[in-house]
Amino acid sequence: MKRIAIVEDEPAIRENYADVLRKQGYAVSTYANRPDAEDGFKQRLPDLAIIDIGLAHEIDGGFQLCQTLRAMSATVPIIFLTARDSDIDTVVGLRMGADDYLTKDISLPHLMARIAALFRRSELLSLASAPAESLLERGLLTLDLNRMQVKWNEQTVDLTVTEFCWFMHWQNARGMYEADRILCRKRTLWWMTAPSPPT
Repeated sequence: MKRIAIVEDEPAIRENYADVLRKQGYAVSTYANRPDAEDGFKQRLPDLAIIDIGLAHEIDGGFQLCQTLRAMSATVPIIFLTARDSDIDTVVGLRMGADDYLTKDISLPHLMARIAALFRRSELLSLASAPAESLLERGLLTLDLNRMQVKWNEQTVDLTVTEFCWFMHWQNARGMYEADRILCRKRTLWWMTAPSPPT
């Protein structure tokens, strides 16, 4: 059973989301503030975290929590779910390592779909088959599919699950690696333009 953490300081909103997620078959842990969430994450990491930005008296507590969780795990999917809808907050949240940024006017079916999509993406990335096939190298670039890790000139490049997925499909589109054969057995819809790697 997938475990989802909800970090939300409004009790009614927190319990409403938790109830819906439990009915969908997820195990849910709820936290009202950043310190409690950090303590919970130290005990056991969730499979996915939903975080509000403003937490209790901390106007940007969610941003701090995202950084802490991302330091604990480079691959746990993180969703910001907040009333703050400015472009600046969105960009800051995504740059801090969140995989998605949603506002609280989102419908519950839409939220469930976004959560399911992140879980599907994580599962696809974990389907690297044999250990011999999990390490791909080309010049100074090394991809470790099992660990979902990218290295350039032996230096680790920090990527979220979303960024790693985009990177792999960009590499596949450029013909450098057979990423689809190794990561999954079906076509995916992730196509985007990415910058060229360092030279």
